[in-house]
Amino acid sequence: MQFVAYYRVSTRKQGDSGLGLEAQREAVARSIGEQPIAEFVEVESGKSNTRPKLLEALALSKLTGAVLVVAKLDRLSRNAAFLNTLFDSGQEVRFADMPFADRFTIGIMAQVAQWEAETISKRTKEALKAAKARGTKLGGDRGNIRAVGALGRQASAIARVERSREWKALVEPYLALARANGCTTLQSIADYLNDRHIKTARGGRWRAASVARICA
Repeated sequence: MQFVAYYRVSTRKQGDSGLGLEAQREAVARSIGEQPIAEFVEVESGKSNTRPKLLEALALSKLTGAVLVVAKLDRLSRNAAFLNTLFDSGQEVRFADMPFADRFTIGIMAQVAQWEAETISKRTKEALKAAKARGTKLGGDRGNIRAVGALGRQASAIARVERSREWKALVEPYLALARANGCTTLQSIADYLNDRHIKTARGGRWRAASVARICA
């Protein structure tokens, strides 16, 4: 398992002096027992969810398949909607002060919302069942299955292209860094990405051919 560490202090004075920062580093080190593959330090209020260093940490975590680790919940965010969206995205997060209870404690509001959604779904099903019992015809025109299937395949293809574009946008800064560090061949760029634990869109290792595809 790999980790990307994120530390946040609220004021420039705290950032310059290290006040609070070293405590966060120590808490993270005790929690994971190893050196993270990268560390990001932010001097910013926790009210904002568009912090540059946090976005960089999340992007690298996604690229490498790493766990994002923070010392405490409030160092990441106090916004329940933001945290629930983060968890739902599939990004694994570890809180050093509560490594086993994070999703349960932070996700209480999300679970309440899920309960509400399930209640609405149940009521909708009951209403449809009652409508069917009254003789109401349910569902749309299913006569042209071939046309419907073609539309589904087209939508899937568009979604794959969009995911590919998103991944390319995440990787491009590292391609630029590789070139800036003297990588002039496709294989040397692949080696640069692999050395930094960055994965391909399918979660594999980079090769010259995969670099050529993403650079096309």
